[in-house]
Amino acid sequence: MAAKVGRSPANPTKAQTAVSASGKAAKAISNLVARKAISELAEGIRDGAAARAANDYLYTYRAGKVSATLNIISVDLISKTLVLSRNSHCPIVVVNEEGHVEVLAEPSESIGVRRGAKPQITELPLSAGTTVVVYTDGLSAAGARKGTPFDVPAAVSDLCHAGNVGAEPLAQALFRRALDLDQGRPQDDISVVILSVVDRPSDGVRHLSLRLPLG
Repeated sequence: MAAKVGRSPANPTKAQTAVSASGKAAKAISNLVARKAISELAEGIRDGAAARAANDYLYTYRAGKVSATLNIISVDLISKTLVLSRNSHCPIVVVNEEGHVEVLAEPSESIGVRRGAKPQITELPLSAGTTVVVYTDGLSAAGARKGTPFDVPAAVSDLCHAGNVGAEPLAQALFRRALDLDQGRPQDDISVVILSVVDRPSDGVRHLSLRLPLG
């Protein structure tokens, strides 16, 4: 799940864009949206309904004056599908087992500025070798002030075609590229979520790794 927060003008019905924000206030809104979506999902609510609930909650909480982007990735082990829910102008990049890159960039609106905002939903087969890359606009905007905006889908394609790259190395490579474009001084918060579907090890052992930054 990835989120980006922005503030709308006093009359959000006339606003076409939101001014991006960062810092503690934006982080608080991002955490609020994520908690609401997770609580809905934990109750068995489907992804699209959970995203709509998060939208209505934020709209009511901040009277339509704050927007946020919201992406949800679900692995449905019953239907054997990946469910991608997107309320963001940033696309989702999907690389299949054959290395083909698909960019999911259908028009999609942020949550929080009006009631009834719906996500773009994409359902894909749960196939080994599939990689899904979700990111906020802090990544795609890297280098924009220097006239060299980051073409994230092209970078993902190049990195995946260069060899069998895992989720963590791919994320690190994208971050390094963004930092290089911003000359080591990012202009905005960056969030990247990467999901890779791999074959289960022959020994049947399942591994879980978790790291939480404290800074």
